[in-house]
Amino acid sequence: MSDKSLEQWLDTLKQGKCLPEIELFHLCEMVKSILIEENNVQPVCAPIVICGDIHGQFYDLLELFNTGGGIPETSYIFMGDYVDRGHNSVESFQYLLALKARYPDNITILRGNHETRQITQVYGFYDECIRKYGNPNAWKYCTDVFDYLNISAIVENKILCIHAGLSPEIKTIDQIRIIDRKVEIPHEGAFCDMMWSDPDDIETWSLSPRGAGWLFGSRVTDEFSYINGLSLICRAHQLVQEGYKYWFPRQNLVTVWSAPNYCYRCGNQAAILCVEEDLTKSFKIFNAVAESSRSIPAKSLVPYFL
Repeated sequence: MSDKSLEQWLDTLKQGKCLPEIELFHLCEMVKSILIEENNVQPVCAPIVICGDIHGQFYDLLELFNTGGGIPETSYIFMGDYVDRGHNSVESFQYLLALKARYPDNITILRGNHETRQITQVYGFYDECIRKYGNPNAWKYCTDVFDYLNISAIVENKILCIHAGLSPEIKTIDQIRIIDRKVEIPHEGAFCDMMWSDPDDIETWSLSPRGAGWLFGSRVTDEFSYINGLSLICRAHQLVQEGYKYWFPRQNLVTVWSAPNYCYRCGNQAAILCVEEDLTKSFKIFNAVAESSRSIPAKSLVPYFL
């Protein structure tokens, strides 16, 4: 596929239009061929911008790039949950895939707990694909890509980025590297934990109210960071009203949330974490754009009486 064709796809998507089904198939195949060469723990160089959940808020995703800078001038890590809940999961995920195809070295796309077949059948992405394409093929192509997404990324061997959190089964980053990631996320075990766990004001481990993963505390975070030589663990997965939140006395874990006015009603700000070449960190805050909550076009709704 030529760069010109990829640019045309990006232009189409940036206008809030979906790719035709056959073009989406080719895009997904292209991105899978890129991702299969990448690692479970993908090494990334600074400077970099680190982003949290998007959840189908396409016009807010465009605002994120307006805030952080365009690709390839700026490089990005996205930490999962591109789909479900928002009105424009189809456009959001396709746009990120097209950026990955066009600029593979400037964007890293991690898996989140919503990048699974089972979750997307419940929380909106499957239904949106049916509504916009008239059949489940687009959903199948995209969910196949989910299985290839990186589990995590590591910036300059110092900042670990992962969707949700830690696992009692994972002591070293090397253990993440040997997981077979090209599967549907399991219901338990290390891979599951890293997609579902949350920090809490405890020391070690506690059962999670989510029904998957764990609550993990300051001591296990300190130990994991020390063993692996990390200065920061960066994760998403939890709504934060101010867009970001540092955890624990050493502030060695941070939640980044990048979906403003989540579900078009939470009123929260969104944030992205900018990491400079010397690993100094700053946050950029942005708010929802007006188009976001108005973004479900009438023509994309399937009439009741067909």
